[in-house]
Amino acid sequence: MRFFPRALAREVSRAARAFPAVILTGPRRAGKTALLRRLFPSASYVLIEDPDVVLRLRTDPRSFLDALRTPAILDEIQNVPEILNYVRARIDRAPAGRGQWLLTGSQEAPLMQGVTESMAGRAAILQLLPFSTAEHPKVDALRGGFPEVIARPSSAALWFRSYLQTYLERDVRTIAAIRDLATFRRFLALLASRCGQLLNRTDLAGPLGVSVPTISAWVSILETTEQILVVPPFYENFGKRLVKSPKIYFSDSGLAAHLLGIETEADLARSPFLGPLFEGFVASEIVKQQLNAGRRKEIYYFRDQQGLEVDFVVPTASRTIALVEARASRTLTPSMADTLIRLKTAIARYDVRAFVVGRGSDAADAALSAIRPGVKAVSVAGLLAALAPRRPRVRA
Repeated sequence: MRFFPRALAREVSRAARAFPAVILTGPRRAGKTALLRRLFPSASYVLIEDPDVVLRLRTDPRSFLDALRTPAILDEIQNVPEILNYVRARIDRAPAGRGQWLLTGSQEAPLMQGVTESMAGRAAILQLLPFSTAEHPKVDALRGGFPEVIARPSSAALWFRSYLQTYLERDVRTIAAIRDLATFRRFLALLASRCGQLLNRTDLAGPLGVSVPTISAWVSILETTEQILVVPPFYENFGKRLVKSPKIYFSDSGLAAHLLGIETEADLARSPFLGPLFEGFVASEIVKQQLNAGRRKEIYYFRDQQGLEVDFVVPTASRTIALVEARASRTLTPSMADTLIRLKTAIARYDVRAFVVGRGSDAADAALSAIRPGVKAVSVAGLLAALAPRRPRVRA
Protein backbone atom coordinates (compact mmCIF):
# COMPACT_ATOMS: atom_id res chain seq x y z
CA MET A 1 0.00 0.00 0.00
CA ARG A 2 1.37 3.40 -1.00
CA PHE A 3 2.51 5.54 1.91
CA PHE A 4 0.97 9.00 2.24
CA PRO A 5 2.77 11.52 4.47
CA ARG A 6 1.10 12.07 7.83
CA ALA A 7 0.59 15.55 9.22
CA LEU A 8 1.71 14.34 12.65
CA ALA A 9 5.16 13.30 11.31
CA ARG A 10 6.70 16.67 12.12
CA GLU A 11 5.54 16.54 15.73
CA VAL A 12 6.75 12.94 16.15
CA SER A 13 10.20 13.87 14.82
CA ARG A 14 10.37 16.93 17.07
CA ALA A 15 9.33 14.86 20.07
CA ALA A 16 11.97 12.22 19.34
CA ARG A 17 14.64 14.92 19.37
CA ALA A 18 13.44 16.26 22.71
CA PHE A 19 12.41 13.22 24.76
CA PRO A 20 13.88 9.79 25.52
CA ALA A 21 10.55 8.17 24.59
CA VAL A 22 7.64 8.93 22.29
CA ILE A 23 4.25 7.34 22.90
CA LEU A 24 1.85 7.29 19.97
CA THR A 25 -1.76 6.36 20.72
CA GLY A 26 -4.76 5.96 18.44
CA PRO A 27 -7.36 3.45 17.26
CA ARG A 28 -6.31 0.21 15.61
CA ARG A 29 -5.27 0.46 11.95
CA ALA A 30 -4.98 4.26 12.03
CA GLY A 31 -1.40 4.06 10.74
CA LYS A 32 0.68 4.37 13.93
CA THR A 33 3.11 1.59 13.05
CA ALA A 34 3.51 2.68 9.44
CA LEU A 35 4.32 6.22 10.55
CA LEU A 36 6.96 5.19 13.09
CA ARG A 37 8.62 2.69 10.77
CA ARG A 38 8.71 5.31 8.03
CA LEU A 39 10.25 7.95 10.27
CA PHE A 40 12.69 5.57 11.99
CA PRO A 41 13.62 2.93 9.39
CA SER A 42 16.70 1.73 11.31
CA ALA A 43 14.82 1.14 14.59
CA SER A 44 14.32 -2.42 15.78
CA TYR A 45 10.68 -3.48 15.88
CA VAL A 46 8.63 -5.66 18.24
CA LEU A 47 4.89 -6.34 17.91
CA ILE A 48 3.55 -7.07 21.37
CA GLU A 49 0.61 -9.21 20.28
CA ASP A 50 2.32 -12.48 19.47
CA PRO A 51 1.67 -14.81 22.46
CA ASP A 52 5.34 -15.82 22.60
CA VAL A 53 6.47 -12.20 22.75
CA VAL A 54 3.92 -11.35 25.43
CA LEU A 55 5.02 -14.38 27.48
CA ARG A 56 8.70 -13.47 27.21
CA LEU A 57 8.02 -9.88 28.22
CA ARG A 58 6.02 -10.96 31.25
CA THR A 59 8.40 -13.67 32.45
CA ASP A 60 11.78 -11.99 31.83
CA PRO A 61 11.34 -8.36 30.74
CA ARG A 62 14.90 -7.34 31.60
CA SER A 63 16.49 -9.93 29.33
CA PHE A 64 14.07 -9.10 26.53
CA LEU A 65 14.80 -5.38 26.65
CA ASP A 66 18.54 -5.92 27.08
CA ALA A 67 18.58 -7.86 23.82
CA LEU A 68 16.89 -5.02 21.92
CA ARG A 69 18.90 -2.63 19.80
CA THR A 70 17.79 0.97 20.29
CA PRO A 71 16.08 2.95 19.00
CA ALA A 72 13.29 0.41 19.34
CA ILE A 73 9.63 0.45 18.34
CA LEU A 74 7.40 -1.42 20.82
CA ASP A 75 4.05 -1.82 19.07
CA GLU A 76 0.74 -2.19 20.98
CA ILE A 77 2.31 -1.68 24.40
CA GLN A 78 -1.10 -1.81 26.10
CA ASN A 79 -0.87 -5.62 25.98
CA VAL A 80 1.97 -5.56 28.54
CA PRO A 81 1.74 -2.09 30.16
CA GLU A 82 3.96 -3.17 33.06
CA ILE A 83 6.91 -3.07 30.66
CA LEU A 84 6.86 0.73 31.04
CA ASN A 85 8.55 0.39 34.44
CA TYR A 86 11.51 -1.39 32.84
CA VAL A 87 11.69 1.10 29.99
CA ARG A 88 11.76 3.90 32.56
CA ALA A 89 14.69 2.25 34.34
CA ARG A 90 16.69 2.16 31.10
CA ILE A 91 15.87 5.79 30.37
CA ASP A 92 17.00 6.80 33.85
CA ARG A 93 20.34 5.03 33.33
CA ALA A 94 20.97 7.13 30.20
CA PRO A 95 18.83 10.26 30.60
CA ALA A 96 20.65 12.15 27.83
CA GLY A 97 19.45 9.70 25.17
CA ARG A 98 16.71 10.98 22.86
CA GLY A 99 14.20 9.10 20.74
CA GLN A 100 15.36 5.67 21.94
CA TRP A 101 11.96 4.22 22.82
CA LEU A 102 9.06 4.56 20.37
CA LEU A 103 5.86 3.08 21.77
CA THR A 104 2.37 2.66 20.32
CA GLY A 105 -0.92 1.79 21.99
CA SER A 106 -4.55 1.34 20.96
CA GLN A 107 -6.12 1.85 24.36
CA GLU A 108 -5.34 5.34 25.56
CA ALA A 109 -6.82 5.34 29.07
CA PRO A 110 -5.08 2.24 30.53
CA LEU A 111 -1.88 3.16 28.72
CA MET A 112 -1.97 6.73 30.02
CA GLN A 113 -2.36 5.45 33.57
CA GLY A 114 0.89 3.53 33.16
CA VAL A 115 2.57 6.52 31.54
CA THR A 116 1.52 8.83 34.39
CA GLU A 117 2.93 6.38 36.92
CA SER A 118 6.11 5.38 35.09
CA MET A 119 7.05 7.81 32.32
CA ALA A 120 6.19 11.30 33.57
CA GLY A 121 8.69 13.78 32.16
CA ARG A 122 10.39 11.08 30.10
CA ALA A 123 7.94 10.70 27.21
CA ALA A 124 6.11 12.88 24.71
CA ILE A 125 2.55 11.73 24.11
CA LEU A 126 0.93 12.15 20.71
CA GLN A 127 -2.27 10.82 19.24
CA LEU A 128 -2.86 9.64 15.67
CA LEU A 129 -6.35 9.27 14.19
CA PRO A 130 -7.07 7.95 10.67
CA PHE A 131 -6.31 10.09 7.62
CA SER A 132 -7.68 13.63 7.56
CA THR A 133 -8.83 15.53 4.48
CA ALA A 134 -5.55 17.45 4.63
CA GLU A 135 -3.61 14.19 4.35
CA HIS A 136 -5.52 12.34 1.64
CA PRO A 137 -7.90 13.62 -1.05
CA LYS A 138 -10.23 10.61 -0.81
CA VAL A 139 -11.19 11.14 2.83
CA ASP A 140 -14.89 12.02 3.14
CA ALA A 141 -17.95 11.43 5.29
CA LEU A 142 -18.82 8.13 3.56
CA ARG A 143 -15.41 6.46 3.56
CA GLY A 144 -13.87 8.04 6.63
CA GLY A 145 -10.10 7.96 6.85
CA PHE A 146 -8.80 4.48 7.72
CA PRO A 147 -5.80 3.94 5.40
CA GLU A 148 -6.88 0.51 4.15
CA VAL A 149 -10.38 1.73 3.30
CA ILE A 150 -8.94 4.69 1.42
CA ALA A 151 -6.57 2.38 -0.48
CA ARG A 152 -9.31 -0.10 -1.46
CA PRO A 153 -12.72 1.64 -1.25
CA SER A 154 -14.43 -1.16 -3.22
CA SER A 155 -13.66 -3.52 -0.32
CA ALA A 156 -14.72 -1.07 2.41
CA ALA A 157 -17.72 -3.10 3.64
CA LEU A 158 -15.63 -6.26 4.00
CA TRP A 159 -12.84 -4.34 5.72
CA PHE A 160 -15.18 -2.73 8.24
CA ARG A 161 -16.80 -6.10 9.03
CA SER A 162 -13.37 -7.61 9.66
CA TYR A 163 -12.29 -4.57 11.66
CA LEU A 164 -15.31 -4.81 13.94
CA GLN A 165 -14.73 -8.51 14.50
CA THR A 166 -11.07 -7.92 15.35
CA TYR A 167 -11.99 -5.00 17.58
CA LEU A 168 -14.58 -7.03 19.46
CA GLU A 169 -12.31 -10.03 19.88
CA ARG A 170 -9.17 -8.15 20.89
CA ASP A 171 -9.84 -4.78 22.45
CA VAL A 172 -13.28 -5.23 23.97
CA ARG A 173 -12.52 -8.58 25.57
CA THR A 174 -9.16 -7.28 26.77
CA ILE A 175 -10.73 -4.34 28.61
CA ALA A 176 -13.91 -5.93 29.93
CA ALA A 177 -15.22 -9.44 30.33
CA ILE A 178 -18.22 -8.93 28.03
CA ARG A 179 -19.93 -12.26 27.57
CA ASP A 180 -22.52 -11.21 25.00
CA LEU A 181 -20.55 -9.70 22.13
CA ALA A 182 -23.63 -9.87 19.88
CA THR A 183 -25.43 -7.40 22.14
CA PHE A 184 -22.36 -5.17 22.22
CA ARG A 185 -22.35 -5.25 18.41
CA ARG A 186 -26.02 -4.14 18.43
CA PHE A 187 -25.03 -1.39 20.86
CA LEU A 188 -22.48 -0.09 18.34
CA ALA A 189 -25.14 0.13 15.62
CA LEU A 190 -27.61 1.78 17.99
CA LEU A 191 -25.01 4.32 19.07
CA ALA A 192 -24.23 5.09 15.41
CA SER A 193 -27.91 5.96 14.96
CA ARG A 194 -27.55 8.47 17.81
CA CYS A 195 -24.57 10.34 16.31
CA GLY A 196 -24.75 14.02 17.11
CA GLN A 197 -27.33 13.52 19.84
CA LEU A 198 -26.98 14.01 23.57
CA LEU A 199 -25.78 10.90 25.34
CA ASN A 200 -28.91 9.36 26.89
CA ARG A 201 -27.90 6.13 28.59
CA THR A 202 -31.46 5.17 29.50
CA ASP A 203 -32.54 5.56 25.88
CA LEU A 204 -29.73 3.21 24.82
CA ALA A 205 -30.25 0.66 27.58
CA GLY A 206 -33.95 0.00 26.91
CA PRO A 207 -33.77 -1.48 23.37
CA LEU A 208 -30.79 -3.64 24.32
CA GLY A 209 -32.20 -4.99 27.56
CA VAL A 210 -29.16 -4.00 29.61
CA SER A 211 -28.67 -1.71 32.59
CA VAL A 212 -27.71 1.96 32.50
CA PRO A 213 -24.39 1.21 34.30
CA THR A 214 -23.63 -1.33 31.55
CA ILE A 215 -24.19 1.35 28.90
CA SER A 216 -21.87 3.69 30.82
CA ALA A 217 -19.20 0.99 30.90
CA TRP A 218 -19.58 0.29 27.17
CA VAL A 219 -19.35 3.98 26.27
CA SER A 220 -16.19 4.14 28.36
CA ILE A 221 -14.74 1.19 26.39
CA LEU A 222 -15.41 2.97 23.09
CA GLU A 223 -13.80 6.14 24.39
CA THR A 224 -10.84 4.21 25.80
CA THR A 225 -10.20 2.55 22.44
CA GLU A 226 -10.70 5.90 20.67
CA GLN A 227 -13.64 4.76 18.55
CA ILE A 228 -15.85 7.67 19.59
CA LEU A 229 -15.57 11.37 20.27
CA VAL A 230 -17.32 12.55 23.41
CA VAL A 231 -17.98 16.27 22.90
CA PRO A 232 -18.81 18.07 26.16
CA PRO A 233 -20.88 21.25 26.45
CA PHE A 234 -18.96 24.50 26.48
CA TYR A 235 -18.09 25.22 30.08
CA GLU A 236 -18.79 28.96 30.04
CA ASN A 237 -22.18 30.09 31.30
CA PHE A 238 -23.21 33.00 29.10
CA GLY A 239 -25.93 33.96 31.54
CA LYS A 240 -27.96 30.95 30.41
CA ARG A 241 -29.12 27.62 31.83
CA LEU A 242 -27.08 25.09 29.90
CA VAL A 243 -27.60 21.46 28.95
CA LYS A 244 -24.79 19.47 30.55
CA SER A 245 -24.85 16.05 28.82
CA PRO A 246 -22.14 15.37 26.21
CA LYS A 247 -22.78 14.64 22.54
CA ILE A 248 -21.44 11.49 20.89
CA TYR A 249 -19.81 11.00 17.48
CA PHE A 250 -17.74 8.22 15.97
CA SER A 251 -14.09 9.11 15.44
CA ASP A 252 -14.37 7.73 11.91
CA SER A 253 -17.51 8.59 9.95
CA GLY A 254 -16.87 5.67 7.59
CA LEU A 255 -17.23 3.20 10.45
CA ALA A 256 -20.43 4.92 11.60
CA ALA A 257 -21.83 4.78 8.04
CA HIS A 258 -21.00 1.07 7.84
CA LEU A 259 -22.79 0.40 11.14
CA LEU A 260 -25.84 2.17 9.68
CA GLY A 261 -25.76 0.10 6.49
CA ILE A 262 -24.74 3.03 4.28
CA GLU A 263 -22.36 1.82 1.55
CA THR A 264 -22.64 4.23 -1.39
CA GLU A 265 -22.91 7.95 -2.02
CA ALA A 266 -26.48 7.38 -3.18
CA ASP A 267 -27.28 5.62 0.10
CA LEU A 268 -25.76 8.52 2.01
CA ALA A 269 -27.58 11.20 0.01
CA ARG A 270 -31.02 9.77 0.78
CA SER A 271 -30.25 8.64 4.34
CA PRO A 272 -31.84 10.43 7.30
CA PHE A 273 -28.39 10.13 8.91
CA LEU A 274 -26.64 12.32 6.32
CA GLY A 275 -26.74 15.38 8.58
CA PRO A 276 -25.44 13.67 11.73
CA LEU A 277 -22.74 11.80 9.81
CA PHE A 278 -21.50 15.00 8.19
CA GLU A 279 -21.59 16.76 11.55
CA GLY A 280 -19.49 13.97 13.05
CA PHE A 281 -17.13 14.13 10.08
CA VAL A 282 -16.58 17.85 10.72
CA ALA A 283 -15.96 17.20 14.43
CA SER A 284 -13.41 14.52 13.58
CA GLU A 285 -11.60 16.79 11.12
CA ILE A 286 -11.35 19.56 13.72
CA VAL A 287 -9.95 17.12 16.28
CA LYS A 288 -7.49 15.61 13.79
CA GLN A 289 -6.13 19.05 12.98
CA GLN A 290 -5.62 19.79 16.67
CA LEU A 291 -3.92 16.45 17.40
CA ASN A 292 -1.77 16.55 14.27
CA ALA A 293 -0.38 19.89 15.45
CA GLY A 294 0.59 18.33 18.77
CA ARG A 295 -2.20 20.13 20.59
CA ARG A 296 -4.77 18.70 22.96
CA LYS A 297 -8.27 17.91 21.77
CA GLU A 298 -10.49 20.90 22.46
CA ILE A 299 -13.98 20.90 20.96
CA TYR A 300 -17.33 21.61 22.61
CA TYR A 301 -20.95 22.24 21.70
CA PHE A 302 -23.43 24.78 23.05
CA ARG A 303 -27.07 24.22 23.95
CA ASP A 304 -29.20 26.01 26.49
CA GLN A 305 -32.54 24.97 27.92
CA GLN A 306 -34.38 27.45 25.71
CA GLY A 307 -33.27 25.54 22.60
CA LEU A 308 -30.41 27.72 21.37
CA GLU A 309 -27.82 25.32 19.96
CA VAL A 310 -24.54 25.62 18.08
CA ASP A 311 -22.87 22.45 16.81
CA PHE A 312 -19.30 23.23 17.83
CA VAL A 313 -17.42 25.75 19.95
CA VAL A 314 -13.69 25.63 19.26
CA PRO A 315 -11.22 27.69 21.32
CA THR A 316 -8.50 28.96 18.97
CA ALA A 317 -6.51 31.35 21.14
CA SER A 318 -6.76 33.12 24.47
CA ARG A 319 -10.29 34.50 24.78
CA THR A 320 -10.92 33.67 21.11
CA ILE A 321 -13.43 31.05 19.98
CA ALA A 322 -14.91 29.81 16.73
CA LEU A 323 -18.59 28.94 16.47
CA VAL A 324 -19.31 26.29 13.84
CA GLU A 325 -22.55 25.04 12.32
CA ALA A 326 -22.23 21.91 10.13
CA ARG A 327 -24.82 21.60 7.35
CA ALA A 328 -24.84 18.62 4.97
CA SER A 329 -25.72 20.77 2.00
CA ARG A 330 -23.75 22.06 -0.96
CA THR A 331 -25.85 25.25 -0.89
CA LEU A 332 -25.53 27.39 2.23
CA THR A 333 -28.19 30.00 2.92
CA PRO A 334 -28.30 32.98 5.31
CA SER A 335 -30.92 31.34 7.54
CA MET A 336 -28.38 28.65 8.46
CA ALA A 337 -26.45 31.32 10.37
CA ASP A 338 -29.35 32.33 12.65
CA THR A 339 -28.22 30.42 15.75
CA LEU A 340 -24.64 31.60 15.28
CA ILE A 341 -25.78 35.22 15.18
CA ARG A 342 -27.92 34.76 18.29
CA LEU A 343 -25.12 33.22 20.33
CA LYS A 344 -22.48 35.56 18.98
CA THR A 345 -24.44 38.61 20.09
CA ALA A 346 -24.78 37.10 23.58
CA ILE A 347 -21.01 36.75 24.04
CA ALA A 348 -19.24 39.93 25.03
CA ARG A 349 -16.01 38.75 26.63
CA TYR A 350 -14.76 36.66 23.69
CA ASP A 351 -13.40 37.48 20.27
CA VAL A 352 -15.78 35.34 18.20
CA ARG A 353 -15.50 34.03 14.65
CA ALA A 354 -18.48 32.18 13.17
CA PHE A 355 -18.70 29.68 10.32
CA VAL A 356 -21.32 27.62 8.53
CA VAL A 357 -19.56 24.63 6.97
CA GLY A 358 -21.14 22.70 4.12
CA ARG A 359 -20.23 19.94 1.68
CA GLY A 360 -19.09 22.32 -1.07
CA SER A 361 -15.69 22.30 -2.76
CA ASP A 362 -12.63 24.33 -1.79
CA ALA A 363 -12.95 26.51 -4.88
CA ALA A 364 -16.53 27.44 -4.08
CA ASP A 365 -15.54 29.23 -0.88
CA ALA A 366 -11.93 30.15 -1.57
CA ALA A 367 -12.64 33.69 -0.44
CA LEU A 368 -14.50 32.63 2.72
CA SER A 369 -17.68 34.29 1.51
CA ALA A 370 -19.84 36.04 4.08
CA ILE A 371 -23.20 34.35 4.42
CA ARG A 372 -24.34 36.95 7.01
CA PRO A 373 -22.45 39.86 8.56
CA GLY A 374 -19.84 38.26 10.80
CA VAL A 375 -20.55 34.69 9.59
CA LYS A 376 -18.62 32.99 6.79
CA ALA A 377 -19.72 30.09 4.58
CA VAL A 378 -16.92 27.55 4.13
CA SER A 379 -16.17 24.03 3.01
CA VAL A 380 -14.48 21.63 5.42
CA ALA A 381 -11.11 22.57 3.93
CA GLY A 382 -11.94 26.26 4.29
CA LEU A 383 -12.94 25.79 7.91
CA LEU A 384 -9.72 23.97 8.75
CA ALA A 385 -7.66 26.66 7.06
CA ALA A 386 -9.42 29.30 9.15
CA LEU A 387 -8.87 27.32 12.37
CA ALA A 388 -5.25 26.35 11.64
CA PRO A 389 -3.10 26.81 14.75
CA ARG A 390 -0.16 29.15 14.51
CA ARG A 391 2.02 27.59 17.20
CA PRO A 392 2.11 23.76 17.32
CA ARG A 393 2.91 22.30 20.71
CA VAL A 394 4.07 18.87 21.86
CA ARG A 395 2.22 17.53 24.89
CA ALA A 396 4.45 15.93 27.48
